[in-house]
Amino acid sequence: MRIRTAVLTLGLAALTLASATPASAQLKLPRISPNATISQTLGVTDITITYSRPGVKGRAVWGTLVPNGQPWRAGANEATTLTTTSEITFGGQKLAAGTYALIAIPGETEWTIALNTDKELWGAYGYKAEKNVLTVKVKPEAAPMEEWLSYSFDGLMPNGTTAMPNSGNLVLRWEKMRVAVPISVDVNAAVLASCRDAIAKAKPDDFRTRVQAARWCMDNDQALAEARVWMEQAVAIQKNYSTLGLQARWLMKEGKKKEAIAAGEAAVAAGKASPDKPDTSALEKLVAEWKTAK
Repeated sequence: MRIRTAVLTLGLAALTLASATPASAQLKLPRISPNATISQTLGVTDITITYSRPGVKGRAVWGTLVPNGQPWRAGANEATTLTTTSEITFGGQKLAAGTYALIAIPGETEWTIALNTDKELWGAYGYKAEKNVLTVKVKPEAAPMEEWLSYSFDGLMPNGTTAMPNSGNLVLRWEKMRVAVPISVDVNAAVLASCRDAIAKAKPDDFRTRVQAARWCMDNDQALAEARVWMEQAVAIQKNYSTLGLQARWLMKEGKKKEAIAAGEAAVAAGKASPDKPDTSALEKLVAEWKTAK
């Protein structure tokens, strides 16, 4: 009797273990429309498109495979998404940082591009226009044949006199069609927000972050009163080549020549005495020019 009970107990345990085991392993197979991701940095803002790439495969695409006047995932499989790490302008409209589903409604002469908060959509199924954060109208253009749907960031333009891009076009290409949406970033606003965030998180003895933020503001004429406080904090934390050198340039920018020269000479002396041996030649030349300037 004991033997039969033990066998029954073991059998029940084996059955329980078998029922707890998944019916099949997680098998990863290739997708007919492969996944793709493309990113572009504008200033300090990262913009990323995540999508799947369907192929033409000899099919009639526009108006047939992709019907006019109906929401389309602008790719394949899951909805295409756009992620931005800070506020941007998308098609002339402000877009807050975040991740959004990118939905297209094609037409023969005009497309609607929508960014929607329901980023977990499968394709455009379940798409609700009331969840759009913005919509823009764009004109489709004829283009060379593109077998696999693609996104790119084209026509990047510099920010003012610097080489850093702050605008361009987000471009969808497929079959013999091209659709572009202009995008841009207020680089100064984004960098200033980054500076403020870094200063707020900086430790009390962190002079480097304060120097970097104050120097950028001085060079770009941004929030000068606020940045001057950061510069003064850096000097109070540690008087060294970088903090005193920034102070000297700041004083000269304010027209305080005598004080600027004194701060510059102190910076050079601190640099020469430092075991790090920073290159002081640029500041030495600058201080000499200040002395001879009328």
